Amino acid sequence: MGQRQLSSIDQLLSQIDLGLRTAFGNAPKPDRLSPASNIQESELSEQERHHAIGLMRVNHAGEICAQALYQGQALTAKLPEVGKQMEQAAEEEIDHLAWCEERLAELGGKTSALNPAWYAMSFALGAGAGLVSDKLSLGFVAATEDQVCKHLQKHLDELPTEDKKSRSVVEQMLVDEEKHAQSALAAGGYQFPKPVKKLMTLVSSAMTQSSYRI
Repeated sequence: MGQRQLSSIDQLLSQIDLGLRTAFGNAPKPDRLSPASNIQESELSEQERHHAIGLMRVNHAGEICAQALYQGQALTAKLPEVGKQMEQAAEEEIDHLAWCEERLAELGGKTSALNPAWYAMSFALGAGAGLVSDKLSLGFVAATEDQVCKHLQKHLDELPTEDKKSRSVVEQMLVDEEKHAQSALAAGGYQFPKPVKKLMTLVSSAMTQSSYRI
């Protein structure tokens, strides 16, 4: 017997369930072991620990957004292969989500209370881009991942040198996000103009500042 095809309502309900579990629950078990798993914990000052928590909370919130973005785009993708690519990217981002959550717990920090809002906003943006066209959807992924890479590089510059565990996580995330951006463009994604990217930077900065504190 063939696999049952989900109706539009079933798919929507499935996405709502996934969104609730992503925004409010614990991250699923990652496929890859955290890069920090075999690194010994370093002694940090209270100020350094507080700053590391803020940065890793931002990174975790960014992964919540990535999950929502990809799931929204997968739901509205025109071509099946594009939908599958989005779903695959979302699965890879689960590793990042779990790594950040694990590192936050080790540092004694909590995830952002704003995660549900970030998920809802990102899902709507992803679904909207997918409704317009796959080319725009893929371009949005590339532009978003470009913003993420800039944030990750900045965090590497700001994280305490002694915090090798957090740094190892961010370094691997940066490698993966760069790959996602390149793959989206190679698949036919639209290259966003600079003014649009600047607007995205402003929105991203607002999210970063909020998630760092809340």
